[in-house]
Amino acid sequence: MILVTGASGHVGSELVKLLTDQGRSARALVRSPDDTASGVRSGVEVVGGDLNRPESLSEVLEGIDAVFLLGGFADMPGVLAQARAAGVGHVVLLSSRSVVEGHPDNAVVAMHLGSEAAVRESGIEWTLLRPSGFMSNTLQWQAQLRVGDAVRAPFAGVPIAAIDPYDIAAVAAAVLGDKKHFGVAYTLSGPTALLPADQVDILARVLDRPLRFEAQPDDEARKEMLQTTPANYVDAFFRFFAAGEFDDTPVVPTVADLTGRQPRTFEDWATAHAEVFR
Repeated sequence: MILVTGASGHVGSELVKLLTDQGRSARALVRSPDDTASGVRSGVEVVGGDLNRPESLSEVLEGIDAVFLLGGFADMPGVLAQARAAGVGHVVLLSSRSVVEGHPDNAVVAMHLGSEAAVRESGIEWTLLRPSGFMSNTLQWQAQLRVGDAVRAPFAGVPIAAIDPYDIAAVAAAVLGDKKHFGVAYTLSGPTALLPADQVDILARVLDRPLRFEAQPDDEARKEMLQTTPANYVDAFFRFFAAGEFDDTPVVPTVADLTGRQPRTFEDWATAHAEVFR
């Protein structure tokens, strides 16, 4: 059986669907089953647990052969110790390609590097997935589009080869439990590097609305981000995209290589999720 952490999230929910479609047994880990089970496919076993509290995972891990694991939690070595004690044979970690030649003093890079180190040192077979930015990050535009046709967003001049979370899930499903992927780190991307304005243009076409993009000044964006995000992570994003510390534009063939099909385009993603923007 496979444990999917973050099972109500963008990647985890897609992975649970893929695994069950393939006839594979999945257990969906969420923090509050009563609140979030509706986001997990019907018929899937949903369990509660907190990755920030490894001791809460002992029963969750019973009978688990492989784990799809989110990173960045307070005690990753503790989480992995619980997994090893339970007899888990393979961990697939969701990391970030910002770690590739990234600066360890950058908070986001450090978070992912720490998670990767914990996995490598766990004594469990592992595979690392290092995707580009997610197409689903554009869901943060929902509030603006409920009240008008303007999308105001930061880092207007920064293209990203964003990836559909479905494709990350498809890669995870392909590698989970497969020995030929043990000890390998895979970098993933979407099919094309797009500017925020390009994404807005595509979304406008899909929604048949006269949307327009407005570049958000850095000082305004920083102030807005600090309302919901710790300062060290806000600084990390500005180092990435304002100071040019991270290039998230390269397109790589990994999704096609591991799944046998091309990654989904932003138009594909927008079409599949159009209703949430209406």
